[in-house]
Amino acid sequence: MKVAILAGGMQSTLNEEREGIPKPMIQIGGKPLLWHIMKHFSKYGLNEFIVCGGYHVDTIKEYFHDFYIYESDITVDLATNTIQIHKKKTEDWLVTVVDTGLFSSTGQRISMIQDFITEDLFMVTYGDCLSDMDLSALLETHHREQRAATMAMAKPSGRSRLLPLDENGIIRYRGNETVPPNDNAWINADCFVFNKSIFPYLQGNYALEKQLLVILSEKNNLAVYRHHGYWSAIETKRDLVDARNMWNAGIAPWI
Repeated sequence: MKVAILAGGMQSTLNEEREGIPKPMIQIGGKPLLWHIMKHFSKYGLNEFIVCGGYHVDTIKEYFHDFYIYESDITVDLATNTIQIHKKKTEDWLVTVVDTGLFSSTGQRISMIQDFITEDLFMVTYGDCLSDMDLSALLETHHREQRAATMAMAKPSGRSRLLPLDENGIIRYRGNETVPPNDNAWINADCFVFNKSIFPYLQGNYALEKQLLVILSEKNNLAVYRHHGYWSAIETKRDLVDARNMWNAGIAPWI
């Protein structure tokens, strides 16, 4: 099963040392945020990725093109322009990087990778979210509910848009309404399982939340999975510092 990662937003302003890079390439513990996300998915045997790039997509392409060298120790003979690789390390990943445009919406980016989706099911996540989500349980929920899409939910920890759940726990999108905070509040955790049947609904320049999820909820074709563990969107410098501190202390819950 392929995992699409939305990594095409504008430049990050979170890392003062390296401006002008996509947010998913910000480093935590010497590794890009994108690597941390992919490492979590690979724990569940999900090793095929489609990175939907945009801003400075070449930075992402170069990273994976030279991944083998980045991960290994090397000796470079400048006189002969040859490289000797020591302690060879790599990942068992198949990575496709697609330039989905600088100003495309999340819905447009997913629509542009349709030709790369060869199975009926695929997953989508954002390139700035870390979690310890049980992806096997998420997939089990999707198979059990038999709907076109399953959306993971988490407790608020950054993005403030709460989900409109009815009394039966079913999402009922009606537009841009807001939901008052409460003890039972849940938000979109930006991780989805989709059937290929969703592609016809991805028309126009719309974010997933403003078009696809609205349509699916109206058709009662959107299931939900509640994640009770760690989840964080790296939106602010404080989020980044917190993630780096957990990594440096050896307590990063997403690995």
